[in-house]
Amino acid sequence: MTHEEALSLFRQTGALLDGHFILRSGRHSRQFFQCALALQQMPLVERFGAALAAQVRGLGIETVVAPAMGGLVIGQEVARQLGCRFLFAEKENGALVMRRGFRIRPGERCLVVEDVVTQGGRALETVRIVQSQDGTVVGVAMVVDRSDGTLDLGVPLFPLIRLQVETFDASALPPDLAAVPAVKPGST
Repeated sequence: MTHEEALSLFRQTGALLDGHFILRSGRHSRQFFQCALALQQMPLVERFGAALAAQVRGLGIETVVAPAMGGLVIGQEVARQLGCRFLFAEKENGALVMRRGFRIRPGERCLVVEDVVTQGGRALETVRIVQSQDGTVVGVAMVVDRSDGTLDLGVPLFPLIRLQVETFDASALPPDLAAVPAVKPGST
């Protein structure tokens, strides 16, 4: 799947929104990727998962780990496509943790999978969780990289869509954006 094909699917499903949005990071943007709108269609999940799995198939991945909520659907599908185990990290007292008895063996080759990254906070938290259990993170795969490739999580990145999407600090909004009421459509 090409970048253009994936972006077209986001547009077709209404998952690429235009307006004034507050991102999980607190920054503001004119565009928002509501992956849940695209990932509610299981045939699309299968296509996106297959495309991500194809990028990482040769890395010897034993386990896919995703941050909840955004990475759950696509992470599980990537694991299914790779024929490997799937785990997830979830919030506890505002931070991601591994619960439910999930354990990673020392040296276990793990791929972190996320839906959308801008600054990579949740993906980096998940990378650190894997590393704290002495797992080996071979990369981070995502459906959308909003950083245009400037993101550095210390491991290789594997995006389907890579875009430069302008983001702004709340105190430095351009006049056109400041004139539009902000919404926070994503998870918190």
